[in-house]
Amino acid sequence: MVEFEEIKCHIKDIKSSYNLEGIFSFLEQIQKLNIIIYNKNLQMMLGVNLHDYKKISKRYKIGEKNGKGSEYTLNTNKLIFEGEYINGRRNGKGKEYCDYNGELKFEGEYLDGKRKGKGKEYLIGVLKFEGLYFNGERNGIGKEYYNNGNLKFEGEYLNGKRWNGKGYNKNGITDFEIKDGNGKGKEYYDDGELYFEGEYLNGERNGKGKEYSYYSDGELEFEGEYLNGKRWNGKGYNKNGFIDLQIKDGKYI
Repeated sequence: MVEFEEIKCHIKDIKSSYNLEGIFSFLEQIQKLNIIIYNKNLQMMLGVNLHDYKKISKRYKIGEKNGKGSEYTLNTNKLIFEGEYINGRRNGKGKEYCDYNGELKFEGEYLDGKRKGKGKEYLIGVLKFEGLYFNGERNGIGKEYYNNGNLKFEGEYLNGKRWNGKGYNKNGITDFEIKDGNGKGKEYYDDGELYFEGEYLNGERNGKGKEYSYYSDGELEFEGEYLNGKRWNGKGYNKNGFIDLQIKDGKYI
């Protein structure tokens, strides 16, 4: 094993939650190492090649720190990202894939490792959203779609929340309108079945509302009051219509 001070000279580019001493201690037990090392000089010094680092990292990247590269899962060796990098971070155009089935789940632009600019989200090959991103979240103009391709919502988003715009039911009819994150609105499952209807404040459920069960033919599942997106006061119902839970001030009673 090489001396710590010698490793320290070649470890500047490693990004990890561990400090240098912590990284060095784990190098004695490589199977416990939970970081990705891109520094080729360090790899040579330790006598461990990139193939070995694939085995000891949760995920790994093939390619240079600048330019095109790909990321894979450790155990299943499935592609989870391919695109452009600057200084080891996602920058430019890229695509994300589901680690369990390999389906495309996002394609678009990145800045400093986060989604920024134009992008599209997919679910099982179906376009679910297209629009603008900032700091990794939906921000700006965008559109949501049902499974059949019909428009679900269009308007503006702020920090991932619907902020201004119109929502549509599965038949394409305007169903609600949100302004500055406030108003009465509805949420639908991807196939168009009603999931929630109620009041919103700052883009979250606040005030009176109702939730409906997908597996019980749209039967009422909960009704009451919400605060900051969470159930706050109200009653929940089972598939037979009987009360099976009660919440008061955010606590179950």
